Amino acid sequence: MVSKVEDVLIGLDPEQRAVAESVRGPVCVLAGAGTGKTRAITHRIAHAVRSGVVDAQSVLAVTFTTRAAGELRQRLRALGAPGVQARTFHAAALRQLTYFWPRVIGGEAPSVIESKLPVLGEASRRLRKNHERSELRDIAAEVEWAKVTQIGPEDYVEAAAKHHRTPPVQPEEVARLYEAYEQLRRERHLVDFETILELTAAVMTEHQEVAGQIRQQYRYFVVDEYQDVNPLQKLLLDTWLGGRDDICVVGDPNQTIYSFTGASPRYLTSFAVEHPQAAVIKLVRDYRSTPQVVDLANLVIAKGRSPHRLELVAQRPDGPRPVFTDYDDEPAEAAGVARAIRKLLDKGVPSREIAILFRVNSQSESYEEALSKAEIPYMLRGAERFFDRPEVRHAVVLLRGAARSAAGEPLASEVHHILAGIGLTPTPPGGGKAREKWESLKALADLAEDMAAEGADLLAYVAELERRAAEQHAPPVEGITLASLHAAKGLEWDAVFLVGLTDGMLPIIYAETPEQIEEERRLLYVGVTRAREHLSLSWALARAPGGRKSRRPSRFLDGLTGRTSAPPRLSPANRERRPVAAPVSCRVCAKTLVAAAEQKLGRCTTCPADYDEALLESLKSWRTATAKEAKIPPYVIFTDVTLQAIAERAPATEQELLSIPGIGRVKADRYGQAVLSLCQGNDA
Repeated sequence: MVSKVEDVLIGLDPEQRAVAESVRGPVCVLAGAGTGKTRAITHRIAHAVRSGVVDAQSVLAVTFTTRAAGELRQRLRALGAPGVQARTFHAAALRQLTYFWPRVIGGEAPSVIESKLPVLGEASRRLRKNHERSELRDIAAEVEWAKVTQIGPEDYVEAAAKHHRTPPVQPEEVARLYEAYEQLRRERHLVDFETILELTAAVMTEHQEVAGQIRQQYRYFVVDEYQDVNPLQKLLLDTWLGGRDDICVVGDPNQTIYSFTGASPRYLTSFAVEHPQAAVIKLVRDYRSTPQVVDLANLVIAKGRSPHRLELVAQRPDGPRPVFTDYDDEPAEAAGVARAIRKLLDKGVPSREIAILFRVNSQSESYEEALSKAEIPYMLRGAERFFDRPEVRHAVVLLRGAARSAAGEPLASEVHHILAGIGLTPTPPGGGKAREKWESLKALADLAEDMAAEGADLLAYVAELERRAAEQHAPPVEGITLASLHAAKGLEWDAVFLVGLTDGMLPIIYAETPEQIEEERRLLYVGVTRAREHLSLSWALARAPGGRKSRRPSRFLDGLTGRTSAPPRLSPANRERRPVAAPVSCRVCAKTLVAAAEQKLGRCTTCPADYDEALLESLKSWRTATAKEAKIPPYVIFTDVTLQAIAERAPATEQELLSIPGIGRVKADRYGQAVLSLCQGNDA
């Protein structure tokens, strides 16, 4: 623990020290990836507390994850500031709302909804709808977006159009479900995470004695990951501040990757406009990555359109250059990545220090198969939090029970004995769910062995598990990490493999506006900056072996690999010179078609259609299954009108498929083989 006030500043670089010494707000810290932002803000808080500028109990440090809040508290304890409150927005607001509810509203405080899906499902049934679970997940995301941007059900349709939202069902249907969900929630005295923030701000606004007490308690604010703040969180933060400006915000505009949820980087980039007296400090010394990785990260972001980018300066010694590789097909790419990982393992790189990162979770399957064939252990990250997994919950219950009647056996052997009874075997199973369960139990056993080496007993071990569960601090799992780029944010590894980097996947096919494309570029930047030393970027030219090699590497790789990945883009002037498309006539009555849906079908909607109904149902079932696997809305694959057009024309070749309006090269490459197989009467 730090002994003297000035010792808090030892070991900080000049910019980090400037942050730590700026003990009065407003302060804006623009912190690039790997620049030690957590170190800077914890030392700032500790310096302010230990020098008497503020009482520890008057500080509220706000972040976005329970684990990040736990890490802040742990570091602050080590720096001699143990009384500081570090919480997520929701945890801080719920604590305040629960405390004041009996006094200002009366009765029992509402229960918290952990997931919107059950209530949305009931709302769907009330409206006599039958939405699939994947649709409900996407509708829940739309409801969350609307609530954090303060849009009610009555305004959703107009707002969705204005913000180019692409809901899984018609906007009017989302609005009705949203209204029914809110009605059910109120009837049952429930609050979701968005309502917690909204009610806390409302209680403070309507009851000045509550606002006064909270503001008397918290006088000093620090907000981490400020680029991810949404309008509702900003409303609550402003309510907490109550016109004061003793606030320090920290963020990186280059890592804004959650705009689709309602997060807005403008609060970070315009902080100095909102607070003209603010000190703005940039952290750009990158201590995480080698110069080769940093140079590539700078180049990726420099080719974007953002005026707020930070250019990193590497502080580590040289390392290997990033590797760019194209493969004939996806299985070849997965096998090649597995071979490269085996070489790293043979050189002594720990498996837990290697990650494979992709754009969507459905891409993981081929890598799971390739790693299993190579007998390389792996773990999936992001699908479910470690301490929420059924096998982990079961294990903790058993371990807690054993701790109450501990017989004094050695910790490691006792834990191994308990876990063996629920599936921990000496060697891992092949793959899939059984492998995931085994990896979870093995992580618990490894933690027991580590603590046993330090002399801990079962009681201490269970206490540590409960602490970690509260802070969502999972024990390290020995194995290659498989994760989406979104799930990888905030993490780092010695070696990172960025895979599937094709146009249509990164940027994702449904990113259409310039803002959406730029966010996809920042996703690649986040992926690059996860690597400390080894970095590999790869793509496959075809989906399956023997398939047409028509895919292009991501446009974001233009100029990075020595090759151009996409055809030249036409300037606005050149676009104006394009020939006008010939009129499309109805194939039944020969009338000129004007509506886009009619042009796609090739007939008037009132003209009779001749198609195989079984084929249309097969196409819809295939689309539903594919969308569920890829965790995307079904309409992103093909709209209902496109499926109808396919069923009517029953294309037999790729050229015939491409002739259908709305089906371009990217979708033909991705889905063409499956669609043609269905049209020919085969299972896709």
